[in-house]
Amino acid sequence: MARKAFYSFHYEPDHWRASQVRNMGVIEGNSTVSDNDWEEVTKGGDAAIKKWITDQMSGKSCAIILIGSNTASRKWINHEIIHAWDNNKGVLGVHIHKLKDKDKNQSSKGENPFDYITLGGTNKKLSSVVKVYNPPYSESTEAYAHIKDNLSDWVETAITIRNSN
Repeated sequence: MARKAFYSFHYEPDHWRASQVRNMGVIEGNSTVSDNDWEEVTKGGDAAIKKWITDQMSGKSCAIILIGSNTASRKWINHEIIHAWDNNKGVLGVHIHKLKDKDKNQSSKGENPFDYITLGGTNKKLSSVVKVYNPPYSESTEAYAHIKDNLSDWVETAITIRNSN
């Protein structure tokens, strides 16, 4: 079954890396947002941002959190994770720090964003349930190939995990 995913990432440092994953063609994702479009959304405040996230996640079966060096514990990424989980979507994380940015630089590995979110009404961290994948290669091209070769399976696993929790 063809899956559609919502991609969540910290825009400024990681949009180049995120676009590499989104453009792999493995999983159909949400459309890109220009800086001008995002500025318009944010002018409407938190309610407008929440509505935009809800609209973007509509019809998606999974949220793929692309983890860069500063992704964990960001307000809107946390909101996207919680929104996806609460709406019975699969959720997974993929470390993208080994992918090169537009200047051909890699970055440092970021913390697990699911360590900062608990399952509703419990002290159990979402990281105890949600899988995070870190390509085992140091070269950007190998990390890219690993993500491309495995992303569809990771999405299916995330959906299975969510359906059983």
